[in-house]
Amino acid sequence: MSDTKETMKKINMFRDERNWRPFHNEKDLALSISLEANELLEIYQWKTSEEGNIEREHLKEEIADVLIYSYMLADNLGFDINEIIASKLKKNAIKYPLPNVE
Repeated sequence: MSDTKETMKKINMFRDERNWRPFHNEKDLALSISLEANELLEIYQWKTSEEGNIEREHLKEEIADVLIYSYMLADNLGFDINEIIASKLKKNAIKYPLPNVE
């Protein structure tokens, strides 16, 4: 089993053990991603990047929250995380080609 699938299995087990599934619909997961991303931004509010980067444990927790909700949303929608990232990187490569180097 890929690391991504194993991670998703652990996330779902955590959720299901707490009977949180009814609260994790697509709309609420999308909202939660935004809220957690804002908590991540708060670490840097009124600070330089270097000052914010000092809060490493807090950064790890907020990044994990964003990723957990993102994984859950993708899972709800039947999306494979690795496939959608690979597809988006291909689109980005077309949209943002490498600069011509002379």
